[in-house]
Amino acid sequence: MNNSITDSAVKAAMEAIASTSATAQEKIEMLIEVAQGFVKKPKTAQDLYNAVFLYDEAVSLCGDDYPLYQARAKIGKGGALQAIPEENVELLLEAQSLYQQALLLLQELASPEDTAEARMNLGLVLQSLASSNMARMTDSIQAYQEALQVFTWEKYPQEYAILHNNIAIAYLSMSTGSQQQYLFEGLAVQSFEVALKRINLREHPREYAMLQNNLGNALQYLPSSHPFENNSRAVIAYDEALKVRNLRDTPIEYANTIANKANALINLPDKLRRPEAGNQQNLLKARDYYQEALEIFTKNGQISQAQAVSQVLEELGNW
Repeated sequence: MNNSITDSAVKAAMEAIASTSATAQEKIEMLIEVAQGFVKKPKTAQDLYNAVFLYDEAVSLCGDDYPLYQARAKIGKGGALQAIPEENVELLLEAQSLYQQALLLLQELASPEDTAEARMNLGLVLQSLASSNMARMTDSIQAYQEALQVFTWEKYPQEYAILHNNIAIAYLSMSTGSQQQYLFEGLAVQSFEVALKRINLREHPREYAMLQNNLGNALQYLPSSHPFENNSRAVIAYDEALKVRNLRDTPIEYANTIANKANALINLPDKLRRPEAGNQQNLLKARDYYQEALEIFTKNGQISQAQAVSQVLEELGNW
């Protein structure tokens, strides 16, 4: 970390607080603005802790006189805590509490969009905490669905797509080991498909690719009496995603999608109507995709993905 840059920015913000020429509102605004700068492009975890400190200072200055700024500072602090790259449940629990406190104020004072964004953030932190309490996943889905009442596809297509994507992933997480596995996985696929009725390739390519890729993943693992058909549908979804994701512009996303497509191909016969004939051609295609994905992951320092693909290639070599 470049301590001089970080220290000078924090020092400048604190000096503004001490300035007699600035109003309380101006001081709060400056604190929030500097904190947002740390969160937007953090170079290290310390930048995020600096943001947390500044947001705390802003909340302290707000008192009861500036409730809307207080809510915004708490939302900002919650986001900074979520972004800290540590596996620390306490940080996430604090972020959850901050979002819930802020929402009480935002519902009365802020625009529907600000409130919906806070619900979206609350959903994310609840989803992150769900491994220790599955009931939080249900609360996460509820928060996303409430946000969707504001973030409609007509006005906010990006948020609409992300929310449906998050809902689907939440349902997939709930399906693991559940007696209602089929129901949850079906709801996940449905959420992707609902979004894709509105999010198209031409107008929203990035969101379209995200939804298609994740739909393919859901279809692959959806319990069904027709697994070949599901895998075939998954391949089609990945091909749609690959109309956007490419090696030049989005190498990591491209590598993820071709690796996912390879996963589907190894479980897909060459001819759906003649599964007994085997899948030698699809295995060869899958091997090529895995090899390309491995090269991209390795080149871009994606160690865990590279190791996973390498292991699959080793297993394929033993077939």
